Amino acid sequence: MKNKTFGSALLVAGTTIGAGMLAMPLTSAEMGFTYTLILLFSLWILLSYSALLFVEVYQKAERKEAGIATLAEQYFGMGGRIITTLSLVIFMYAILAAYVTGGGSLLAGLFDFLGDSAKPISIILFTIILGIFIVISTSAVDALTRLLFIIKLVAFALVLTMMLPLVKSENIVAMPLKDFLIISASPVFFTSFGFHVIIPTINNYLDGDIRRLRIAIILGTGIPLVAYILWQCATHGVFPQSQFIEIINSDPTLNGLIAATYQATNSKLISSAVRIFSTLALITSFLGVAISLFDCLNDLLQRINIRAGRIGLGVLTFIPPLAFALFYPDGFIAALGYAGQLFTFYGLVLPVGMVWIARRRYPDMSYRAFGGTIGLVIALLLGLLIMCVPFLIEAGYLPKVIG
Repeated sequence: MKNKTFGSALLVAGTTIGAGMLAMPLTSAEMGFTYTLILLFSLWILLSYSALLFVEVYQKAERKEAGIATLAEQYFGMGGRIITTLSLVIFMYAILAAYVTGGGSLLAGLFDFLGDSAKPISIILFTIILGIFIVISTSAVDALTRLLFIIKLVAFALVLTMMLPLVKSENIVAMPLKDFLIISASPVFFTSFGFHVIIPTINNYLDGDIRRLRIAIILGTGIPLVAYILWQCATHGVFPQSQFIEIINSDPTLNGLIAATYQATNSKLISSAVRIFSTLALITSFLGVAISLFDCLNDLLQRINIRAGRIGLGVLTFIPPLAFALFYPDGFIAALGYAGQLFTFYGLVLPVGMVWIARRRYPDMSYRAFGGTIGLVIALLLGLLIMCVPFLIEAGYLPKVIG
């Protein structure tokens, strides 16, 4: 029993830690380490709370293996199912687009001799090579992911081992250069705590045991929080803020992060370790999201009696994010920001709405998430604010996170 709980916590942690953490230093360069910590803790509390709201709702689920779209239909009817499914599919497309642009930019460093053609060719190669594993089978994706995940952990440990001793106190205490950056960066950071799509899986795995599900969520989100703090400490502490901002503004991609690492440490070993870790984080995240989107599209088509075949599903899965990456090759941060908007609805606004109805429909529920009605209202308001952030940035009411 305990092993299942711990295994579920690791599943939560593994789903949470991904390519989103790579964007953290890019979007928080002007924010400083102190405000970055505040944002990390705030979003950890908020998204752990929203996950516990799902736990509360699952007490009255018609089936313990019910998906979140099924729960939405239970409380909001078919309209709720449709909106939830659409938000999930578009979210996965958006975050897949971010991974393709990020992976393409990292791979482009190997093809500098191609000049301006390096980036589009790298984006296409990144998508096709990894897409082949998706089309072959889920077991092929599983085998590749297991191998790369182990290497990724080793690379991350190596990066921290080499960078943390180089942290300087004057870099750590750097303050924000613009007001309200902590709000502007929230959608990108929001995606870094996104694991809610697997709650139905672990709820079924734990046989609907509410207590063990709560432990798995708290422990499973605590592991990424520690990893994120160490990662942010390493980057903010090693990079002088002014130098870091200058490099990032000139190259707002993951290559900019690697270039900043080299300039700050003057070590090809450290910058190469950061490149390896970044590449593996992107690939493992890409594979996880891509196979989820692949299966989701398959289920949707089967509901309307269309059989597309694995190659057809592969085309539907990868053409939209590939097109985005080719037209916006530097759109890594932008795509993550829009993904954060959609995930905010799916991972925060939706569970607040379901719990609001559930507490009135089922007043006898044995478990209720902390905070009462006030907690629901605060979570809803914060969710709506985060969803509006990209529009507020575009309108000039909030500063851009880069530039």
